[in-house]
Amino acid sequence: MAVLDLTDLPATLPAYTPVVGLDLGERTIGVAVSDATRTVASPMATIRKTKFTDDAKRLFALMESRGAAGVVIGLPVNMDGTEGVRCQSNRAFARNLLRLRDLPIAFWDERMSTMAVNRMLIQEMDINRARRAEVVDKAAAAWILQGALERLRGI
Repeated sequence: MAVLDLTDLPATLPAYTPVVGLDLGERTIGVAVSDATRTVASPMATIRKTKFTDDAKRLFALMESRGAAGVVIGLPVNMDGTEGVRCQSNRAFARNLLRLRDLPIAFWDERMSTMAVNRMLIQEMDINRARRAEVVDKAAAAWILQGALERLRGI
């Protein structure tokens, strides 16, 4: 497969298969998964980064446990719309995944996702700093995936 435009992703997937969303950080990978109808994204796990091949194995195991067939990766575009070093890193991550497994991958603009999730966890859920650190990466992945799913449904 290849890296696709988000709108092309559904055509490459079997019907009723979930997709995963990834929030790639420097030390962790937040993972979220959609339901089979690709309507709702839910936080799933946080992978502590070690070696790429080990991280990919953990990701593939999570995908297999849910029957997920595609990946949406958050792309941290700068506020002015340009792509910086972190975007290049996330694109390289996608290319490296494709070397290990043939699967459809798309990107979704994740500007401000972690900040929005932190605000939600503080203001709406009143979660303390220690607990936020445990859930923010997978919650940000769910935020990214939910945005992509809504875009695909035209919301």
